[in-house]
Amino acid sequence: MQFTGEGLIIGTRKHGETSTIAEIMIADRGRYFGIVRGGRSKRLRPVLQLGNSVEVTWRARLEDHLGAFNIELIKARAANMIFDKQSLYLGQLLCSHLRLLPERYSHNNLLEMTINLLDNYEDNKLLAMHLAKYELFLLEELGFGLDLYSCAISGETTGLSHISPKTGRAVTLENAKPYIDRLLPLPPFFISDENASKVDIANGFNITKHFLAKHIWNVRQIDAPATRQQIIDLLL
Repeated sequence: MQFTGEGLIIGTRKHGETSTIAEIMIADRGRYFGIVRGGRSKRLRPVLQLGNSVEVTWRARLEDHLGAFNIELIKARAANMIFDKQSLYLGQLLCSHLRLLPERYSHNNLLEMTINLLDNYEDNKLLAMHLAKYELFLLEELGFGLDLYSCAISGETTGLSHISPKTGRAVTLENAKPYIDRLLPLPPFFISDENASKVDIANGFNITKHFLAKHIWNVRQIDAPATRQQIIDLLL
């Protein structure tokens, strides 16, 4: 079994005395593991860093084997992360999120969004907006998408203002009033392309945190990534 593709390094761990097991999100293939022979050498150690884009060739005797990677660097981001705390926290958070995905299932849109977040945003508020939307899309890709486009009670598609923390469904302000202290404020930028205030963005992160904890972190008995709150504090 063999294939070649481009991917993003999202995790590594030592294997034996000289090798590394790399975890790579590969276009059209999804999240793959593989042994990199000599991965702890001076030549390969700088390549096998979180956030670097690489070209990989994966080989194994059988499809369900761990397999081995041959790796060539395409774009190095890790060196910049060392000197930029915000980039470091962002890269670590995004890689943590990608490691939640099931192995060997393609998530090309999420991979593309990850690379765009790593490379294309200089404005902190804009980056924060897109990071919150990224987490919203992550929930959808994990099978826990929220219903934000019609009211759970009336079916209306306008005037949506809150979301139920139990069902993940939106409600209008009129229908939310009797339960407003038990609902989460729904930021308008989650359902439109309009600009957002810092309060809106913070509300967006509260929603994604609640549902990631409910459906993923608590169920798997893992903690939220430590860098999540750190990057949010830096951006807002």
